[in-house]
Amino acid sequence: MNKRFLIKATAALAAVAAFGTAHAQTTPIKFQLDWRFEGPSAFFLLPAAKGHFKDAKLDVTVDSGNGSGGAVTRVASGTYDLGFADLAALMEFHANNPDAPNKPVAIMMVYNNTPASVMALKKSGIKTPADLAGKKMGAPVFDAGRRAFPIFQKANNIGNVTWTAMDPPLRETMLVRGDVDAITGFTFTSLLNIEARGVKAEDIVVMQYPEFGVKLYGNAIIASPKILKENPAAVRAFLSAFAKGAKEVMENPAAAIETVKARDGIINTALETRRLQLAIDTVINSPSARAEGFGQVSGPRLSLMASQVSDAFNTKTRVKAEDVWNGSFLPTAKELDILPKAKK
Repeated sequence: MNKRFLIKATAALAAVAAFGTAHAQTTPIKFQLDWRFEGPSAFFLLPAAKGHFKDAKLDVTVDSGNGSGGAVTRVASGTYDLGFADLAALMEFHANNPDAPNKPVAIMMVYNNTPASVMALKKSGIKTPADLAGKKMGAPVFDAGRRAFPIFQKANNIGNVTWTAMDPPLRETMLVRGDVDAITGFTFTSLLNIEARGVKAEDIVVMQYPEFGVKLYGNAIIASPKILKENPAAVRAFLSAFAKGAKEVMENPAAAIETVKARDGIINTALETRRLQLAIDTVINSPSARAEGFGQVSGPRLSLMASQVSDAFNTKTRVKAEDVWNGSFLPTAKELDILPKAKK
């Protein structure tokens, strides 16, 4: 009897120890999105929902955000390990906080082009960038397109404009009401929001920054120096699992949206599927992304962007391209070969 009890007790203790070891090997990672749970967030929610992060021994928590600036700040503060943010916002943080001890760095490019656009209603008479001179522009003060507008303005020789600020939910409403002549915003966000307010797609003018001489990078996965130093293996595992999930998202966007619906049950599934597809087509599987390779950047293009952001954002110090990017944690070329073939 005692012998049988001892065998059972020993087996139970071994099981507990094994569970503890397995649990200890799982690395918790807090991930900060740049925005609400909308279509493009499927790129992070799908690998979490399908267990890709778990299979990589990672316990990943994905939280919604309220702008790239906030995502950068939260990773810099140590509240989050990794995040998703506009590269220009990261550059600005570096240049304005040269003595900050924990400046995040970009480790994988996701939006190879900035999603920023200028949008107007056709009835306004605005057809080209030059038509914006003297007009009233609208956007939240932190909007990436508004911050980078001086670059768009210079590239297209646009005269002076005036700006009106508002909270994000009011941006498209104020355009439709005629309170402003044009707005800046991410194409896949503002375009669909304008349509949702009753305007037909053919009645909207969209001037995407990349199509008008502005070759800025968009959003990248960013990391705190702390996790890069203390657990580089976890960072590499995260990026590999993310790439695997990203491939699946692009292969079946409609199915991927279900992972967004699971986090925010009130989303409009059809609208968010369109938003996700628009993001894929315009900034993720773009010609420049296919040329440079998913996840990667071009050195000369990155340096040019650093110079442009320094000027447009009037930063305290000049942005140093080499300080904001670290591509050494990227998965293999085979793992990054995930972009759908260009449609002929």
